[in-house]
Amino acid sequence: MTPIRHAFCLAALLLATCLPAVASDLPLSGGPYVPTPQRVVDEMLKIAGVGAKDTVIDLGSGDGRIVLTAVQKHGARGRGYDIDARLVERSNATAKKLGIEGRASFHEMDVLKAPIGDATVITLYLLPEMMRALRSKFLKELKPGTRIVSHDFDFGDWKPERSVNLELEEKYDSPGRFSSNIFLWVVPERSAQ
Repeated sequence: MTPIRHAFCLAALLLATCLPAVASDLPLSGGPYVPTPQRVVDEMLKIAGVGAKDTVIDLGSGDGRIVLTAVQKHGARGRGYDIDARLVERSNATAKKLGIEGRASFHEMDVLKAPIGDATVITLYLLPEMMRALRSKFLKELKPGTRIVSHDFDFGDWKPERSVNLELEEKYDSPGRFSSNIFLWVVPERSAQ
């Protein structure tokens, strides 16, 4: 693990362990806004096999780059959800500037409350606590066969169907030597009860 990644993970762990009493009254947060490098975005969409028939929903959409790329390069439709109103506004402005606002939209909303049932692909770059919180939502609300692609963080004991490691020369908006993991899951058929 690189020193910067170690520091990032340590800061996230410290935040998660030092603030439980205060945080119990606050909604979960996926963490700080950290843009996904474009090379990782491209690989996430490739691993998910995104195409023109897909609806891509990005939870914690930040500046919108995953949805915008899915629409522009793969002909998909997409939505992003983020709790930061400024990022949502910026993402919608970018979609309008690119002339794709009819196929890409962004909404200010807690990702735990976001409507996701029509997704064929879900993308994420959220911290482990949020990943664990979303797992049951995914299994309950997503159709079997929906692809879920995450950058760097997994679902613990729900093992991915595929994982890829990319070596990068930029991450966290900083140059250097970094590594990114990309994980793919497919929502299973629901068992008869």
